[in-house]
Amino acid sequence: MAIAMGLRHVCTLTVFCAIVLAASAISAPKAASSYVVEGRVKVEGTTTKLPLSKTANIKVVLNGGEQLTFIRPDGYFAFQGVTAGTHLLEVVAMGYYFSPVRVDVSARLHGQVRAIAVETRRTLPDALVLEPLREEFYYERREPFSVVGLLKSPMGLMVGFMLVAVFLLPKLMDSIDPEEMKRVQEEMRNQPAPSFSNLLQGRST
Repeated sequence: MAIAMGLRHVCTLTVFCAIVLAASAISAPKAASSYVVEGRVKVEGTTTKLPLSKTANIKVVLNGGEQLTFIRPDGYFAFQGVTAGTHLLEVVAMGYYFSPVRVDVSARLHGQVRAIAVETRRTLPDALVLEPLREEFYYERREPFSVVGLLKSPMGLMVGFMLVAVFLLPKLMDSIDPEEMKRVQEEMRNQPAPSFSNLLQGRST
C-alpha cells in the first residue's frame, strides 16, 4: 500500500513538471530570426579594388547608426544579425552623394533582400550594388579661362576702349577740315583762362 502511494506521488509530480515545462515553452517568446545583408559600393572608374584612401572614407550605415561598417578594398560590405522587416541603408563617402536605400528583408523568403533607392525610386539589382548619384564639391570650382569672360570684365572693357581710341581717333582727326581745326585751336588759344576770383564771383552771383 505504501509503495502504491509513493508511485502515485511520483506520477503526479512528473505530470506536474511536464505541464509546467510545456506552459513555459508556449509562453516564452520565440527568438527573432536574423539574416545577413551584404552588398557592394561601386564608384565610377574603379573595376577591381578601391584605393585605401577611398575605402577608409566610405562607410555604410544601417538605420541611422544602429549598425555601421566600412567597406572592404573590393567595395563589399556586410551587416550581420539583421532582422526581417524594413531598414534604411545609407552610404557616407567624402566627395560623393548616394541616395538612401530602403531595404526590405523577407522572413518568408528566408532573408531575401529587396532594395529601392529612396530618391530615384529605382529597384536595385539583387546584388545590391550602390552607386553615387553625383560628385560633391566642397569648394567653389574655378571657372575655365574664357575670352568672352575676359572681355566682359572691367579690365577688358577698359583695354577695349583704349584700343578703340588709339585706332579710331587718328582717323577722326584726319576727317576734320584742317581750316576748321585751325580756327578752333586759335579760338581756344585766344580765350582767356578763368581765374580763381572769377570763379568765386560767378558762384556768388
